[in-house]
Amino acid sequence: KLSFRNAAQIRDFDPADYFKSREERMFDPFAQFALVAAFEAVDDSKITWTEELATRTAVTTGACLNGQITQDREYEKLYKHGNSRCHPFTIPRCMANAAASQISMRYGLKGPVFTTATACSSSSHAIGMAYWMVRSGLVDAAVTGGSEAHFVYGNLKAWDALRVVSPDTCRPFSKDRNGMILGEGGAMFVLETLERALARGAKIYAELCGFGMSADASHVTKPSVEGPASAMRAALEDGAIDFETVGYINAHGTGTQINDSNEVAAIRQVFGAHVDKLAISSTKSMHGHTLGAAGAIEGCATVLALHTGVLPPTANYTEPDPDCDLDVVPNEPRRVDVEVALSNSFAFGGLNAVLAFRKYSGADA
Repeated sequence: KLSFRNAAQIRDFDPADYFKSREERMFDPFAQFALVAAFEAVDDSKITWTEELATRTAVTTGACLNGQITQDREYEKLYKHGNSRCHPFTIPRCMANAAASQISMRYGLKGPVFTTATACSSSSHAIGMAYWMVRSGLVDAAVTGGSEAHFVYGNLKAWDALRVVSPDTCRPFSKDRNGMILGEGGAMFVLETLERALARGAKIYAELCGFGMSADASHVTKPSVEGPASAMRAALEDGAIDFETVGYINAHGTGTQINDSNEVAAIRQVFGAHVDKLAISSTKSMHGHTLGAAGAIEGCATVLALHTGVLPPTANYTEPDPDCDLDVVPNEPRRVDVEVALSNSFAFGGLNAVLAFRKYSGADA
């Protein structure tokens, strides 16, 4: 029995709708979610993988719990049903780099391919590292993001033991908040230099313009104020961004008491008086906390906010909290033209990653 009943779970996902071969349909769902997101991102980008480009394209993915569903099913066969052996592909299906490797093989991409595992900051770290590789000229392009699929009983019981999951719903920054809602899914980006994108007439959604990361070095589950503030400053410095141009922050915003108040304190520490001109929101209130996929999914929400001029709301908000006294875009989306936005990811273990995006105002915007 669990003390919570709600989750942001993907329903009616049929691998046969996306994968032709029996082998692909056997991938763990976390890898399938990453592959489907990659298919959509690559198709939307209309990029053509020449042999030269393929050898200079990176694939970086983030995942926190990896092949939980495969592992759980195989252990059940062993321990409950007394099977004498596991499926021979159990390890390849469970390994953290399964998604990155499958994306690489699907498109023949032969540049750096790896996975980052930094709990709930995993995919933000993956995207940030891909960004730095493209910017430095180490690679010409990257497919990057993250995924998570973890809805099995053993994992849910482990989260239950932490007492951080809400018994009803996620209401970030609201005074009566009482925890997160777990979610699953995946999101992927195609990154390339502006010059390359313009040369091939690509549709450009936004510019990834800064990345910062830090460690709290203090507590495994309790977030600090200084660590997140340091990561936000690092992202601004990395992109040579004037903090007064930042208009929106997609907050980590888990809906737990200490995370939300500490994040607000960190934002105040970084932005000072400008904080009163900032809008922040937590989209976890709608798609749940997707763990290793969170940075990628929330990065997409941030990019679309810049591209469309519509800020996503903090859903389920009921009453103000003096410790979270910022503009949290409560309950309703808001049409605002924002120049620069941040996407925050702060993980257990005190690992922080912040992505900075700039609205693209060129001819294709």
